[in-house]
Amino acid sequence: MKRSIATLLAAAFALAGCNTVKGMGQDVQRAGSAIERAAR
Repeated sequence: MKRSIATLLAAAFALAGCNTVKGMGQDVQRAGSAIERAAR
């Protein structure tokens, strides 16, 4: 499970291409939401 979460986070950051701190924060929030949905 931890490996899939790490893979999900890595893919989210790689695909998002966050150029600003605000964008990075939004990406982290979306990744957290995806992890919460997957945990249910």
